[in-house]
Amino acid sequence: MSATPSPARLAILDSDSGFVQVLTKRLESAGWQYRVLASPVRLETLISMRLHAVVVDPTVLGPAAWSYLETLCARMPQLGVVVCTGQSTVAQRVRGLRLGADDWVTKPCHPEEVIARAEAVIRRRRRAEIRADAEPVVAGELEIRRDQFQAFAAGRTVDLTRREFELIALLSDLGGQVIPREEIYERVWGYSMVHGDRSVDVFVRKLRQKLEKVSPDWRYIHTHFGIGYRFAPEHVDGGAPVSLTALPAEPVAASPEPVPA
Repeated sequence: MSATPSPARLAILDSDSGFVQVLTKRLESAGWQYRVLASPVRLETLISMRLHAVVVDPTVLGPAAWSYLETLCARMPQLGVVVCTGQSTVAQRVRGLRLGADDWVTKPCHPEEVIARAEAVIRRRRRAEIRADAEPVVAGELEIRRDQFQAFAAGRTVDLTRREFELIALLSDLGGQVIPREEIYERVWGYSMVHGDRSVDVFVRKLRQKLEKVSPDWRYIHTHFGIGYRFAPEHVDGGAPVSLTALPAEPVAASPEPVPA
């Protein structure tokens, strides 16, 4: 029998007392564990809480909002990050998502929507944790290690954001299979893609650029116009695609038991 998942643990970084009051009442009725933080805290403090997700309003963070968000996403790759704030520009939303936020909700909003989006992020994180036990994958010069949330090419670390890593991990899992854009979006972003959204194409383009920089003799991601993308390592000089190979995973030290927030 599989173990019952522990209650979801959420931090709310927001000084909007009215919104926080309504949201926490909903969380309590749903059995969530949560902490309310009205001002920024050290990342070490967030790490010690063993959180599954955080709902954050960047206005609370002040002038350092973008750097705090970027560092948060980099230091805690398994943490779901939902930005929930007032009116914002497209450029601000795009910047936040590219820095590593999983979702962006605009106030005023219903607390049920915020909770549902946090749930979607946590579900995706838990699926990623299960897959992290899988053996590393080698494709051409590329090695993908889910246990480390990292990829290496010819011995060099590929500098990927969390979402870029999730994207290449998904594509490599289904190596050789064409994956529609809509399915990629649902499995990486965690919810249905809005018509006209080009996020998948943008992230694939950036991912390709990074891979080509460290592994210029190989092409890994192939476009099927009007459909989606396919992962297959192919040498630029031609030849048959190379099979993906699983390597024995290195032993990983057991993680300490979670401490309830």
